Amino acid sequence: MGIEIRMLDFIQTLRTPAGDAFMSHITRLGDAGIVWIILAVILLIIPKTRRSGIILTAALLVDVVLCNGILKNLFARVRPYDVNTSVQLLIDRQKDFSFPSGHTAASFASAVALYYAGSRKLCMAAFVLAAVLAFSRLYLYVHYPTDILGGIAAGVLSGYIGYRIVNKCSRHKQAK
Repeated sequence: MGIEIRMLDFIQTLRTPAGDAFMSHITRLGDAGIVWIILAVILLIIPKTRRSGIILTAALLVDVVLCNGILKNLFARVRPYDVNTSVQLLIDRQKDFSFPSGHTAASFASAVALYYAGSRKLCMAAFVLAAVLAFSRLYLYVHYPTDILGGIAAGVLSGYIGYRIVNKCSRHKQAK
């Protein structure tokens, strides 16, 4: 953890008032996966994008079980701000464990799901937002770098599994 704390401490040297406001706002988009849930609902409402919405929803469901239901409780990693208590937090203390980053996992699950759904333009925007949101978690000192990497891995896996589940269900439905 020593090198990870040093990395987070270095990121703290980059803080500015504008950066603080921006990163605090960006990270709120990921609270409870709200931005991705809203996007899924919008995609589900529009007939032309309904399949993308179904894949995105499946990926988010897989992610919440994998990340929040299994991995966070399995690893039970304390947050970096609990190790370095001198850091001034810009957001509320988090109520769950640190590994993997749930914000990052949901974001990458969404971007990967949109990629597999064939929503190329939307998935590129989602990947950019996912990367910025993941960095915000480091900037705000609420996750270690390996939490972010774990979140990316969990998200990519969840996005792929969500896509596979929808495809398997679609093929099963067509076979009937």
